[in-house]
Amino acid sequence: MDRPLLSASLVALVALSFFSEVNSASFKLVNKCRYEVWPGILSGANTAPLSPTGFALKPGKSRTLSVPKSWSGRLWARTLCTGYSPGNFSCVTADCGSGKIECAGGGAKPPATLAEFTLNGTNGLDFYDVSLVDGYNLPMLVVPRGGTRGGCSPTGCLVDLNGKCPRALRVRESGRGSVACRSACEAFGDPQFCCSEAYATPDTCQPSAYSLFFKHACPRSYSYAYDDKTSTYTCASADYVIIFCPLPYTR
Repeated sequence: MDRPLLSASLVALVALSFFSEVNSASFKLVNKCRYEVWPGILSGANTAPLSPTGFALKPGKSRTLSVPKSWSGRLWARTLCTGYSPGNFSCVTADCGSGKIECAGGGAKPPATLAEFTLNGTNGLDFYDVSLVDGYNLPMLVVPRGGTRGGCSPTGCLVDLNGKCPRALRVRESGRGSVACRSACEAFGDPQFCCSEAYATPDTCQPSAYSLFFKHACPRSYSYAYDDKTSTYTCASADYVIIFCPLPYTR
């Protein structure tokens, strides 16, 4: 006796499930800090926003998000957040200004350690980095998993810089000491530090003593606007683990 054929709707459902799986990546966000953090996510222009755009992540917990293969954007972790009633939520570092746990299109207020991604870009490669151009608020590590080509190297900043950064860059919170480290651009507003005006090209904007502080501490991270050569990494068809407060690693 012939077996019944799969219904057209079931075939379509299986095909859709397969298509969705191969056309998406995953971001696993892991909190290894000793304190709660609130990840925030901002999608790039002409990129579908991820959902949620912000959430709480307790110490030792993780959360995995499905990400479209051609997604671009950035993510970060907010710290020292309070005010869970609507419109009153705010964070001492990396606040996105929405007044809510979800950032809803708001970016991180500097200083903030940022993980930046452009998936399925030139030649089908993912481009990713950890940036300290907008300052620093906690250690972060990005680890590709299952990539098919490209270097697929981990990158990030594993060092706690909050108590070590130059005094002029420190963000202090009463009773807590230094809780973040500003960029020289934010601290001083000088075009030479911001790579703007007469310093808006790779030839005219050079590393400063302040950006070199970040680079020496975190050599794989972006330290200023034109730090591409030693700070941008590539992989193809990978999933990514983003770890807040990772343990030191060598590779």
